[in-house]
Amino acid sequence: MTDPIYAIPDIHGQAAQLEQALALVARDGGPDARIVFLGDLVDRGPDSRAVIERVMQGQAEGHPWTVLRGNHDQMFLDFLDTGSLQFRQIKSGLSWLDPRLGGAATLASYGVTETRDAAAWRAAQAAVPQAHRDWLAGLPLWHEVGALLFVHAGIRPGVPLDDQTPEDLQWIRDGFLDYEGAHPWLVVHGHTALDFPQYFGNRVDLDAGAGYGHPLWPAVFEGTNGWLLSKAGRTPLCP
Repeated sequence: MTDPIYAIPDIHGQAAQLEQALALVARDGGPDARIVFLGDLVDRGPDSRAVIERVMQGQAEGHPWTVLRGNHDQMFLDFLDTGSLQFRQIKSGLSWLDPRLGGAATLASYGVTETRDAAAWRAAQAAVPQAHRDWLAGLPLWHEVGALLFVHAGIRPGVPLDDQTPEDLQWIRDGFLDYEGAHPWLVVHGHTALDFPQYFGNRVDLDAGAGYGHPLWPAVFEGTNGWLLSKAGRTPLCP
């Protein structure tokens, strides 16, 4: 029997939902359950700092948790490092501080309420602990477990894993979401919010829009068989 591995998709600053997801995982798999967090810990929701601290704490306590770095985590880091607010991958041209992207909510969770670009950058550099920045910067972009590949956004089909670009791993949609062929693994990802998690045969998208106030669905996989977790127990994820 394959040991179960759990996945928690894009949390987006929803600390209360994170605690509920962790409780569901613990009830199903016990306190030492292996969890992969699919990235996008921050932005939009009100408690990005609390989410980061909770996951860091879990790792420090020795829980077998793997945390991936999503595109929103990367934007937060890039802002802290360089003051960047515009990202070419954002086709709308919105600033990271715009409510639709949610950077201002992340800064507010650190006590930064300044909205002017340069002033917000200076305040954030003083407010965000270096330990948080170092931890985010050290997060991996993918995690391979047997027949499963966990990644934030997806992969470029046909490209070896070691040759995948960080941009694709954190941002890809075109060329991945519409690809119907087999991958070397079942790809488990978030990034693209759906109304409900869905198993597409060659991939599973677990992002159901927690960043917009919708439910955060943890899942469990045994090999390529998957289930969503709720208070009622396991619900099969079927292609």
